[in-house]
Amino acid sequence: MGKQIWIWSCAAALATAVVGCATAPSDTEVSRQAAAVLKTSFKANGQAGLDRLDQDDTQRLCTQYANKPLPKDVAEMIEKMNLASIKWPADGRWTGDWKNGERVAQEGRGKQFSDDPIGPVGANCYACHQLSPQEVSFGTIGPSLYGFAKLRGFNDDTRKYAYGKIWNADAYSACSNMPRFGHSQILSEQQVKDLVALLTDPDSPVNK
Repeated sequence: MGKQIWIWSCAAALATAVVGCATAPSDTEVSRQAAAVLKTSFKANGQAGLDRLDQDDTQRLCTQYANKPLPKDVAEMIEKMNLASIKWPADGRWTGDWKNGERVAQEGRGKQFSDDPIGPVGANCYACHQLSPQEVSFGTIGPSLYGFAKLRGFNDDTRKYAYGKIWNADAYSACSNMPRFGHSQILSEQQVKDLVALLTDPDSPVNK
């Protein structure tokens, strides 16, 4: 989200400069010009499509309140809107294979211009979280997930929460730094289930 805000800000500044000394344009006009500059500056390549330049309602609100306190009513609206958008498993099963989930968590490729369109897409979970004790290289942007189900319980409430959080983090924390993996079609439903298994299976290294 931060990188996207920076890109929009730079484009907005450029669009404003084009106007010169004329009357300052409205915010709507600046946004329109910024979007036009961005769309002429980027080309679809690899797994990176131009659709990433189009903000949905959540992204627009989060951009609007970037670096400012997010009002409680706006945060609640964002969370409610995103919770309603979660595509829950049709078969009612929250989990898959935790071993596949570990591979998804480790995989950092996906959605970049240099990635093969038919190649793998991962979650790169270790870039932000600690998960298993065997992996000593992990980020700290997000909380440690080690012992996830041991702390929260090996039950369907925990599994459902994990599924929803991975599918759309903004449903639980408005303007989260965490990607909306399912909502944005970064991961498939099966990949999300496999990650849930990694977090909640008692045999997973996360819970050892």
